[in-house]
Amino acid sequence: MNAANPIADHLFELETSLHKLQVRNTPEAVAGLLADDFIEFGSSGRIFNKVAIIEALKAEVVDQHVVVENFRVRELGPGVALVTYVASKPAGGGPTGVRTLRSSVWQHADHTWRMTFHQGTRIPDGV
Repeated sequence: MNAANPIADHLFELETSLHKLQVRNTPEAVAGLLADDFIEFGSSGRIFNKVAIIEALKAEVVDQHVVVENFRVRELGPGVALVTYVASKPAGGGPTGVRTLRSSVWQHADHTWRMTFHQGTRIPDGV
C-alpha cells in the first residue's frame, strides 16, 4: 500500500473490513471496530448508534462487493483521523450501481483505532 503513511494503510484495512459480510455479521468484530459513543448518519437519512448498527449488520445476508475509490486520510490531530472515499456497489443489474460519498472519523485510544463517526451520502445518478 503506502509505505509513507502506515496509518492510512491501517485505516484502509479497518474501514474496508466493515464492508465484508463475515465482519458485518459478527457482532464482536463490529463492536471492536466502533467506539462506544459511535454515531452514523446513514445514506438513508437515519441516525444509528453502536447498538443499532450491530443489530442491523448482523441481520444482513447479501455480501456485496464494494469498490473503494479516492481513499484519503487526513489527520485532524493527535490520534484522530478523517477518512473519506467513494464507495460503489452493484445495484440490481444497473450499469452504475449505487455510489456514496463516505466519511469516517477514527480515534486512536488504548492502542486501538476505533470509528467514532460515519456518514454516507448517496451520489445522485449521472453525477
